[in-house]
Amino acid sequence: MIATTHRLVQLSDLHLFASAHGRLLGQNTQQTFAAVRAQVQSRHPDAAAYLITGDLMHDEGLTGYRYLQRDLQGIGVRCYCLPGNHDRVDLLATLIDPHNPKYLRVEAVGGWELILLDSTIPGEDGGWLAAHDLAALDAYLSNQRERPVLVAMHHHPLAAGSRWLDQMIIRNAPDLLAILDRYPQVRALVWGHIHQQFDGQRGHYALLATPSTCIQFLPASPEFAIDTLTPGYRWIDLYADGTINSGVERIAAYPDPLELMALGY
Repeated sequence: MIATTHRLVQLSDLHLFASAHGRLLGQNTQQTFAAVRAQVQSRHPDAAAYLITGDLMHDEGLTGYRYLQRDLQGIGVRCYCLPGNHDRVDLLATLIDPHNPKYLRVEAVGGWELILLDSTIPGEDGGWLAAHDLAALDAYLSNQRERPVLVAMHHHPLAAGSRWLDQMIIRNAPDLLAILDRYPQVRALVWGHIHQQFDGQRGHYALLATPSTCIQFLPASPEFAIDTLTPGYRWIDLYADGTINSGVERIAAYPDPLELMALGY
């Protein structure tokens, strides 16, 4: 059996509030995140890193970022964080995970490389990848062909099958996919945003979307709808030979009743 080099845990769409009592569709999002985090720490104590793919906050509140800063520092695991459409990029960089968004972000995890792309558009819910990021990605992959690569961002690059969600897709995703298609060292493309699990394959790389740590969106629903599946996360095993294995795990129950008849959030 091939030895695992590193295990990543992907968390996404926390939607925390500045207030500890903040609720999203009936759920206290600090409580749902705490329940997910406790399960992750119990089941995956040797995780190499946490990959947090956006929407850390719901209301962009400074106090919420400070709460998460303290929480993640207490875990003692390296965290790589991406902004989502609900985030303040400046506060995220100042308090949670400092990096310069002007440059392509590459992080080494064992023999792998993680490439983190900012898909946010200031003031908008939809996604877009800047031309300079795509050019830098193409150039980097052209020059680095030895180590396997996992690419991550917040927004979805493929239609989710829900009309309301797909209005917020990465609008120039075909440009990204065309680049990744050219480089066999790319082994996975992962994202959040859609609050649901997705597992697919495109040529030589896996396509993976991860549930939210709070409420879940009902798959294939043309209009906004909530799923009864519970909050969850994804683990991703990175192997020395460039292969991956991945799965989704969920907590047993919601802390409070869901607002299933909600028409939006």
